[in-house]
Amino acid sequence: MTSARVAEHHDGNEAAGHTPEEGYERGLGSRQVQMIAIGGAIGVGLFMGAGANIAKAGPSIILMYALAGVVIFFIMRALGELLLYRPCSGSFAEYAREFLGPFFGYVTGWTYWLMWVVTGMAELTAAAIYVHFWFPEIPQWVSALVFLVVLFGVNLISVKIFGEVEFWFSMVKVTAIIGMIVIGLGVLTLGFSDAGDTATPSNLWSHGGIFPNGIGDSLMTLQGVMFAYLAVELVGVTAGESENPEKTLPKAINTLPWRIIIFYVGALAVLLAVVKWTEFTAGESPFVHAFDKIGIPFAAGIVNFVVLTAALSSCNSGMYSTGRMLRDLAANNEAPGVFGKLNARKTPAIGITLSVILMGIGVVLNYVVPDKAFEYVVSVATAAGIWTWMMILVSHIRYRRAVVAGRLPGSSFPAPGGAAFSWVALLFLIFVTGMIAYDKDARVSLYVGAGWAVALAVGWFVLKSRNPQLAAQPQAEAEKATAAK
Repeated sequence: MTSARVAEHHDGNEAAGHTPEEGYERGLGSRQVQMIAIGGAIGVGLFMGAGANIAKAGPSIILMYALAGVVIFFIMRALGELLLYRPCSGSFAEYAREFLGPFFGYVTGWTYWLMWVVTGMAELTAAAIYVHFWFPEIPQWVSALVFLVVLFGVNLISVKIFGEVEFWFSMVKVTAIIGMIVIGLGVLTLGFSDAGDTATPSNLWSHGGIFPNGIGDSLMTLQGVMFAYLAVELVGVTAGESENPEKTLPKAINTLPWRIIIFYVGALAVLLAVVKWTEFTAGESPFVHAFDKIGIPFAAGIVNFVVLTAALSSCNSGMYSTGRMLRDLAANNEAPGVFGKLNARKTPAIGITLSVILMGIGVVLNYVVPDKAFEYVVSVATAAGIWTWMMILVSHIRYRRAVVAGRLPGSSFPAPGGAAFSWVALLFLIFVTGMIAYDKDARVSLYVGAGWAVALAVGWFVLKSRNPQLAAQPQAEAEKATAAK
């Protein structure tokens, strides 16, 4: 009876026109969605952010990426259970609306949009730094501005072309990392290149130990490590467009551990075995430095091109995501209706335009504080991403409670450990938030978050005054309250 009423509630939304998928060109095939999901998490957080993290934590950074990877897997399995319960384009924002209330759906949707806007700033910053490798005379802000304009134009083309471009961007990133691992293993086993005499697995523990700066400093890198995993949840945004979610979504999520082992843990382990950790510094890609050290002709330039491609790819995906999230918010009357419109090419051009304009703040940061721009935007993006992940976990906990009580049907893709692992992941995210508050440089994200919370609260009261029905609890939440009496 309960599930029937929930279904009726969902159908009512569709009847009212709240179907954010309507009007889109379904041009993303399974091949493209899978590769976008894989490549979306391989970006500036790994290629650029790892340098600063290695300098702080030494070889223990491998353990930090592995620990965070386990938690990310818990989060994605929680999201997977929700996605197979009810695939939808709004994804985490929709689940927050259903299980926590409209306000939390509104906050989650806007915060996820903010995360991608700020992530775009980080990617632009990194891309400008990569250009500086070849052309040190070009100011960072100039390169960032050029890339912003070019990617904006790319995002106004059809989704088919976007999907194909992203497929090959992601293919380049995946192939490059595998190639880096193979070459690094060759240096370790065969001893060729300039780094052959010093490359050894003992580099992982011989220079001050696994925790050379202490466990505390290693834990302080967790906020930067978590930034590297931002975008793994992007598969949830594409759920409403998947032709066969029961098949494609579990496959994408269940392969996540292998992606973490290969692209993060494996790549960093080989990197730090080939080059001792004391040679890496913040502001420089560790991959570029390692291949420069190996001495392979043009290798550093090639790797720099790959990581530049990775940064631009992630920024491109970010622009795509922001436009869709704004359209979903508009479909739920939580954003101006103009963001719900599509242009002649069936892309949410107005939402993308606003997002790109705000990403331009990253250009300003590269002009004002080029040395701190990357660190500032990383901390803000991480805080926004942590909120999104928290909402996924809390929604999953509420959903599992409803399933156990018989108020909702079970999912065909249940998360291992049920709600227990979601609680573990939630506590971990709270701990990382504490680390952000303790870090004087990352703390700026909490100040930005406080201002963002005030802006959202004001926006919510304005929306409620114009549309009193907006604050009505969703059907599933109302039934939960009734059953609790």
